[in-house]
Amino acid sequence: MLYGPMGAGKTTFIKYLCEQLGVKDSTSSPTFSIVNEYDSDNGLIYHFDFYRIKDEQEAFDFGYEEYFYSGAYCFIEWPEKIPNLLPEEAKEIQISIVDPDTRKISIR
Repeated sequence: MLYGPMGAGKTTFIKYLCEQLGVKDSTSSPTFSIVNEYDSDNGLIYHFDFYRIKDEQEAFDFGYEEYFYSGAYCFIEWPEKIPNLLPEEAKEIQISIVDPDTRKISIR
């Protein structure tokens, strides 16, 4: 789960994670599709962007449980839009903007 303001670098961070996991495809923010699927050397990876959803029901409508509990990596942008649906064991990454060229990353 990646938290941070617009422009903090959440999508860029996920792009580099995907590269490290062996994704050969181009990665991009799934702002309009909500989820992108990538093949990697470590199996499937799902990349979510919940920025545009209006409520948690939309996540139910596209079957979020099948993704979250598939055993695949799931990288989630804007998890604060679905707080009641997040797995308890999920790791939280907070990206803060220090200045235009510097970010602070905290992992919990």
